[in-house]
Amino acid sequence: MPYDGVVVGAPVTIPYRRYSTNTAHWWVGRAVREVVQRAGLRSTDIDGLSLSSFTVGPDTAIGLTQHLGLSPRWLDHVPLGGASGVVALRRAARAVQCGDAEFVVCVAGDTNQVDSFRRMLSTFSRFAQDAVYPYGSGGPNASFALITRNYMMRYGATREDFGKICVAQRDNALHFPHALMKKKLTLDEYMGARAISDPIHLFDCVMPCAGADAFLVCREDAAKSLGLPAARLLATVERHNAFSDDPIQYRGGWAMDIGDLYAMAGVTPDDVDFVQTYDDYPVICMMQIEDLGFCGKGGGPDFVRSHTLTADGSFPHNTSGGQLSVGQAGAAGGFLGLVETVRQLTGAAIGAKVPEARIGLASGFGMINYDRGLASGAALLAGEQA
Repeated sequence: MPYDGVVVGAPVTIPYRRYSTNTAHWWVGRAVREVVQRAGLRSTDIDGLSLSSFTVGPDTAIGLTQHLGLSPRWLDHVPLGGASGVVALRRAARAVQCGDAEFVVCVAGDTNQVDSFRRMLSTFSRFAQDAVYPYGSGGPNASFALITRNYMMRYGATREDFGKICVAQRDNALHFPHALMKKKLTLDEYMGARAISDPIHLFDCVMPCAGADAFLVCREDAAKSLGLPAARLLATVERHNAFSDDPIQYRGGWAMDIGDLYAMAGVTPDDVDFVQTYDDYPVICMMQIEDLGFCGKGGGPDFVRSHTLTADGSFPHNTSGGQLSVGQAGAAGGFLGLVETVRQLTGAAIGAKVPEARIGLASGFGMINYDRGLASGAALLAGEQA
């Protein structure tokens, strides 16, 4: 079913910090408060809450209701990392559409204290505990090095191709006030950066940080009554553990559901004005460009070579700078692209603007286990002029 009458508004980013002594609860609370204020609501009006966080434990979403003084009649906890934003959005949209809630705040936030990221990785999953750390490897760098090397050998991608993605995102980030990476990046600097886990080098990796992102889901008539600019939700897809027989991951769940995504929205890839891909590593951006229908499988390298990826380019991509230049605030990384999409479509961009943006696509990817990311999703949204 389509999402008739459902809109997304009040996009919020709480400015990221490299490290923070504040708890995840503090970051999440600030984001929820700003959504409420920006929408012109009272906290008692919020009857739905969706939470994504790696560091809010031992609490879950139910514990946050007491911390934040909320009393929702609809509640969700979405522990899906980089896919959390899309999954939270599609569940909240159905709740609003069915009348289970009127105003749902979807929020993701995490803190980042010294050494907290390493501790989280060591207990991230049973795979991490049993099949990775005991053998001297830890975190996603080694897994994505294998994925990246396989992709390069299979499709002829080069480090220069990945570098073009990273350099363009840094150019976008220079206009985005919340980006932690404030220095221009050249292709020579990218190519000369130190190796982390070959073929992954320094600028292929996101920088962990603290922060929060959030947005409001409600009906279109409710947004209009508040005078709240909002983007219409056209379509979403979600898939987990896709193509599990692939020995090494070279595609994601988007490829299984791309027909449903565009059919529900009534648009084609040619109608999309900008794309926000999940970007923990540039190879995943290239996979999403392929699997979301902008070129054929294996066509990512040539596509990147033949397009400009800045906000004013022929293929505007990760217009805030993405995680590679803004930072990865834990689960909030799965919200960054969605929040930026809503900004672009409602004329509220705080960085580089995509000219005449009408339709935007945001995709998510997350939960790296032993050898692959398990969760993927995508959402198509439209501005009022579409």
